[in-house]
Amino acid sequence: MLRGLATSWKYFRKSKLAVGGLIIILIFIFMAVAAPYLAPYDPQKSFVGPMFSPPSIKHPLGTDDAGRDVLSQIIYGSRISLIVGLLTAAVATLLGTIVGLLSGYFGGSLDEVLMRITDIFLTIPFIPLAILFALYFGPNIWNIILIFGLFGWPPVARQVRSQILSLRETLFVEALRALGASDKRVIFIHLLPNVSGIIMANVVSRTVFVILAEAGLAFLGASDPRNISWGMMIFYALRSGAVVQGAWWTYIPAGLCVALLACGFSFLGHGINLVLNPRLRGR
Repeated sequence: MLRGLATSWKYFRKSKLAVGGLIIILIFIFMAVAAPYLAPYDPQKSFVGPMFSPPSIKHPLGTDDAGRDVLSQIIYGSRISLIVGLLTAAVATLLGTIVGLLSGYFGGSLDEVLMRITDIFLTIPFIPLAILFALYFGPNIWNIILIFGLFGWPPVARQVRSQILSLRETLFVEALRALGASDKRVIFIHLLPNVSGIIMANVVSRTVFVILAEAGLAFLGASDPRNISWGMMIFYALRSGAVVQGAWWTYIPAGLCVALLACGFSFLGHGINLVLNPRLRGR
């Protein structure tokens, strides 16, 4: 196992993009975990400085319309993006993996029913539904995680199913059945590890999508106003007339953080594909 990890790291580190993406993600994770120690002010506390104060030594990223420290909001905002992105990706990937495993392995009528349900979910307009869901049940961060997770699994299910369909006819699966292995053991002990690459790649790709989607919902005012997020910072900045005031520091750093974190996960996904796909290593 250690040799396998060492080999994977060897291929992974050959890509500067992948290593750069990993560093970006680790920096944001450290920022989120150590937020109480890194943030110079309470991000929700008003009038710690003059309104729309430009960047200075006391406030490196200035203040917003309520006199709140922008740097502190940026630091705490990393928590929401990471929590929403990773938890939603985990929920969607878990649901999609289970559906794909069962559908691909058993086939028949079960496969037909599950794939038709998958098709229905794929036709649902995701972002408008998420906005309606957030507005109806309230702009709660856990509601956003739930709606993104429940409606983000179909692409994962289709990819896992496709891989399982090809694996279930292989000789090693036939040998396991001949030896009396149960369907449960074949699926979760022997087939599941063979789709681990697809699972990891989907966790990364779903995280990128959700980070951008959450920022978009927050920008539209459909996210949780009780929690500081980068999207909410942009929403409040534009609503308060920051553009007219020329207070670029209230929204540009937040937008850059969204883009940088999304790029970090995209670069990490490239590194994972490099490790899992031998055809990409020679390019």
